[in-house]
Amino acid sequence: MSDGVVLIVEDETMILLDLESALEEAGFQVVGVRNAAEALAAFDPDPTRFKAVLTDIRLGPGQSGWEIARHLRRSNSTIPVVYMSGDSAVHWGAEGVPNSIMITKPFFLPQIITAVSQLLNARQAPETHT
Repeated sequence: MSDGVVLIVEDETMILLDLESALEEAGFQVVGVRNAAEALAAFDPDPTRFKAVLTDIRLGPGQSGWEIARHLRRSNSTIPVVYMSGDSAVHWGAEGVPNSIMITKPFFLPQIITAVSQLLNARQAPETHT
């Protein structure tokens, strides 16, 4: 679907594999990682490589998905962010980055594809001036 990779951060292996497969089938290139340290190690050397991030909130020890998104936005202020969580959605308003989407677990994989596509399309939409 155009240049760039979607970074997926999910500590549950089966969910990560499902997300990777679904996004690849939808035409996205993906890099899947299991925690914040791996996410930052993948992202920081070349922030321009990534066009979106899909992150769980609670990732075990280390930084949360909230913190990952804020870190990524410091390097790429417009990178689309989709959060996934089973119990942290209530904190999205206070913790989430602007112009992000929250998807509550359990979810259907098409919801994820739609959310990523929606944010990418909004980011690429031409501005009109009147």
